[in-house]
Amino acid sequence: MAFKPIHRQQKRGIVQGKGANKKEQEQVEELVTLEEERIYREGTVAVRDLIAPAAFRVESSFIQLGDVFLRTFFVISYPRYISVGWSTPILNLNVALDISMFFYPVKSAIILKQLKKKVGALEAQLSSDAEKGAPRDPVRETALRDIEQLRDDLTQGIEHFFQFAFYATVYAKDKEELEKVSEDVENIFGSKLIYTKGVFFQAEQGFTSTAPIGIDELSIAFNMNSSPIASSFPFVSSELSSDDGVLYGINRHNNSLILFDRFSLQNANMVVFATSGAGKSYMVKLEVLRSLMFGTEIIIIDPEKEYEHLCEAVGGTYVNISLASESKVNPFDLPRPVGRQISTEDVVRSAVITLKGLLRIMFGSVSAEEDSVLDRALLETFAKKDITANSDLSVVEPPIMQDLLDVLEGLEGARDLVLKLRKYTEGTFAGLFNSPTNVNMNNQLVVFSVRDLEDELRPMAIYSVINYIWNIVRSEKKKRLLIIDEAWWLMTHEDSAKFIYALVKRARKYYLGVTTITQDVNDFLRSPYGKAIVTNSSLQMLLRQSPAAIDLIQKTFFLTEGEKYLLLESAVGEGIFFAGLKHAAIKVVASYTEDQLITSDPKQLLEIEKAREEYQREVLGKGRNR
Repeated sequence: MAFKPIHRQQKRGIVQGKGANKKEQEQVEELVTLEEERIYREGTVAVRDLIAPAAFRVESSFIQLGDVFLRTFFVISYPRYISVGWSTPILNLNVALDISMFFYPVKSAIILKQLKKKVGALEAQLSSDAEKGAPRDPVRETALRDIEQLRDDLTQGIEHFFQFAFYATVYAKDKEELEKVSEDVENIFGSKLIYTKGVFFQAEQGFTSTAPIGIDELSIAFNMNSSPIASSFPFVSSELSSDDGVLYGINRHNNSLILFDRFSLQNANMVVFATSGAGKSYMVKLEVLRSLMFGTEIIIIDPEKEYEHLCEAVGGTYVNISLASESKVNPFDLPRPVGRQISTEDVVRSAVITLKGLLRIMFGSVSAEEDSVLDRALLETFAKKDITANSDLSVVEPPIMQDLLDVLEGLEGARDLVLKLRKYTEGTFAGLFNSPTNVNMNNQLVVFSVRDLEDELRPMAIYSVINYIWNIVRSEKKKRLLIIDEAWWLMTHEDSAKFIYALVKRARKYYLGVTTITQDVNDFLRSPYGKAIVTNSSLQMLLRQSPAAIDLIQKTFFLTEGEKYLLLESAVGEGIFFAGLKHAAIKVVASYTEDQLITSDPKQLLEIEKAREEYQREVLGKGRNR
């Protein structure tokens, strides 16, 4: 009923003029208050105004909400056997969809009564066929066995009976996309012998049934006992979960755990690509911390001193490589004796080839003549220390850079090489390569820091350290991880890129997994050796990417448009995790204690350092008071 609003003063005058009593005045005041509230609310914005679509159009087989089209499907038939996680392909489908499941318990007594009648009918039919001499009917015999088994399980309380309804609503931008997505959903279900139908003249009821309000307006249920219903549990990710391995994070598709053993794949190598600040070092440090619990030995090349706190916390060995450091790595070191696997002659020749690669990085460029001179000089340098094809590597003392310089000074055509090499034996860089190795590798975690080196020296130092690590790996087979942070340093030189590629390719034979981390994706992937490293890495982790690199990433990893934009918009620690041919969106999650050990956030690190200093002052203060 509509009525014309009356001002407060007008109503008061009318009432007073008629000599209204107090009760009537209160009623009028209440009406005025309600009218004022109605007027006020008409001008306010409610929650329903914010979430409601601009338009709502119901068609026979779909609904249009604003400019979005949607259609609901319901399952009408299941096969005799369905596997655990049968709904996973739909849940992981890269489209927007809503899924609802409704479970209606049915009393066992009702079902047992119906099953008893069904058993009687089947047994009568089988007996009749046997009397007539008709061939046996496998379908009826199987049905009878299944019913008898179900009766036993229901009677013993092992199984319970339900009516189960499964609905899925898909969304699309236009009708053409809606038809395509609908066909994909029906095909995925059909591949598992699960048959579905789209709603017809029940589009609105279908949409309501999949809305998060718990109302089933379709009421299309299927009789099912508890075992197959349990297999419908949606939060399953069997593709990226295993009984053993390290927890990498949470599957963002279905909130399941990504628990994986990288050594179970064809190789244990991994590449990590991300922009600065996307959480790549955080994720790798988390893997390191959790891998240490499984007894894996880990060696890290740390270019920015990010792993020092973690190393200190777990009692690892932290080796600082710099010009003034006491820690030295001799590039002339040879692998320790490895039995009959590799002959001594092959070891020496391999060392010569590796050293020539290092010298080419040090010298910048080497002519063909100089390369030949270096080859001869290196062999003579080893021979000078009695290292030949018949030597016992367990007792020999490897040469140093000064020994090579002494040999070159006595060779014809080596004048320029002597001048270039002298800088590394007597000049500014003398403290880096011209000393015997004194690094202790007898620890489960060993970190080599190269932060204090000049940019010019970093590629050489990393090359030399990795060569030393490779010699240790070849000497004794153990479950190990080698982590090379900021690997793009090595991609800038062909010899170092070639060396890393050879290392990644051969690592599997020595029970080694190599993790290559880089933020300069373009330089890494445009190198032929960089692409080869990705190809030879069974695990890949892509975190947030820059717009400049995303097209190359998409082409290299065959990403869909949805995955491409996921990487552009991911938060810190979010991305895509690849394991072999399978992949999923991941969110890296750490506990509070883990976060305190592995964080790289400068603000958080300052807070931790401040708390540590306060604690030390408090401890010292208590000591003085005593």
